[in-house]
Amino acid sequence: MAALPAYVLITPARNEAEFIELTLKSVVSQTLRPLRWLVVSDGSTDRTDEIVEKYAAEHTWIELIKMPPRRERHFAGKVHAFNTGYAKVTGLNYDIIGNLDGDVSFDAGYFEFLMKQFADNPALGVGGTPFREGRSESSRYDYRFTSTEHVSGQCQLFRRQCFQDIGGYMPRKLGGIDLVAVTTARMKGWQTRAFLEKTYMHHRPMSTAGRGALKVPLYMGRKDYILGSHPIWAFFQCIYQSTKRPLFLHGALRFAGFIWGMVTDDIQVPDDFVQFRRKEQMRRLRKFITRR
Repeated sequence: MAALPAYVLITPARNEAEFIELTLKSVVSQTLRPLRWLVVSDGSTDRTDEIVEKYAAEHTWIELIKMPPRRERHFAGKVHAFNTGYAKVTGLNYDIIGNLDGDVSFDAGYFEFLMKQFADNPALGVGGTPFREGRSESSRYDYRFTSTEHVSGQCQLFRRQCFQDIGGYMPRKLGGIDLVAVTTARMKGWQTRAFLEKTYMHHRPMSTAGRGALKVPLYMGRKDYILGSHPIWAFFQCIYQSTKRPLFLHGALRFAGFIWGMVTDDIQVPDDFVQFRRKEQMRRLRKFITRR
């Protein structure tokens, strides 16, 4: 059996004391551990640093990096924290680099499984798995309306050359850094895939940090627009979202957010990215409607 790829992990963490020990325990228990794991504390003011330091003292491959406090909480800050960790692994001999959030957990064979997927397919540029935000089957990420080509950003692994080809993560205050990265990888000719054989737990619901429940769909709709979603895709996606509780409200708010973006914002991704993304969306929508 060929040797599995060596990998490194970077975790931007801002006030993750509630969940980060679950992440630490998960990585420490892996059957295939990372060559290096940089946890970058992005100005945390809770017990995040203290918890990470305890594990770093016991495992030399874990390192805590502390960044100065900042007032704003936004996704561009997450990229700056990631890049601080990324600069410290440039001299290491690794094949795969992963962005790992500090509020997830997974089984002991999780990363060994993913390294096998990269070893078996040299064209695989980005890999990951679905996530759950609860114990029920319905809480699993739903791929019926999207695609297994999308790899969610809470745990997103890149082949080193792929990450270099896309220019790394691009800072965006409103988010979407993971979507832009994985879509750009396909634009560059790499394969991307979420493998359904495994899942991980995401302990904080997506996009809820600092937002009320009703603001989340508005925010998501606005983000759909600024990241170049096709209006037809956005309309059908919002109809689909209307089937979730509270019925109709979630989808209506998301579409309102999309319209809000059209009125108040400019699309914040390049034209070739918009064209590529919209072509993918229309292909998936035709496939979805035909299958239904």
